[in-house]
Amino acid sequence: MISVVVADDQTMVRQSFRAALDAQPDIHVVGEAANGLAAIARCAELEPDVVLMDVRMPELDGLEATRRILADRDGTIRVLMLTTFDIDEYVYGALRAGASGFLLKDSPLDDLVTAVRVIAAGNALFAPTVTRRLIAEFAARTTVRSPGTRLAELTSRETEVLRLIAKGLSNTEIADELVIAEQTAKSHVSRVFTKLGVRDRAQAVVAAYEEGLVTPGKSS
Repeated sequence: MISVVVADDQTMVRQSFRAALDAQPDIHVVGEAANGLAAIARCAELEPDVVLMDVRMPELDGLEATRRILADRDGTIRVLMLTTFDIDEYVYGALRAGASGFLLKDSPLDDLVTAVRVIAAGNALFAPTVTRRLIAEFAARTTVRSPGTRLAELTSRETEVLRLIAKGLSNTEIADELVIAEQTAKSHVSRVFTKLGVRDRAQAVVAAYEEGLVTPGKSS
């Protein structure tokens, strides 16, 4: 059973998300929070598998709450950020803070259910096309660099795998692109995570942009 805490300052949003998730046989909402401080307290008390975290909340925003929760729990809790694409400039920072991905707040409830399952399973970067657009937008505001030292330990194949991860490809799609077995692609992805010191695909994408492997606005 996947345990979830819903953190959003709008009561109707929390209730809607709770109803959709509790209707699933494998998901249970164990708590709610109306601000970032309450979210931190509920996570300490309930230790959920996944937190749905609104970016903009009173008292403490979702970004800082995410930082504190993940620092305290050392990655045992997964955070799925809830955002509106056109205004939430905190999302890039949230991914850097360790959030596993994010979901647009006006997405269908079926997408919410799928996202929770994906995040709980240890995967990340739900809705990769949206994720890439956001990361590219915020990465473009920084100076574009040549590939950095964090990539030095990667083999040429692992570097190519990271580039494909940054494009939003799944393990299956990476295997098809490189004409290798899916298990081999999975092993490459795992080694990339280990060498970069990242936890999941979301953080790997951030690293690819920050280290200059992927240039914002270009598919390569």
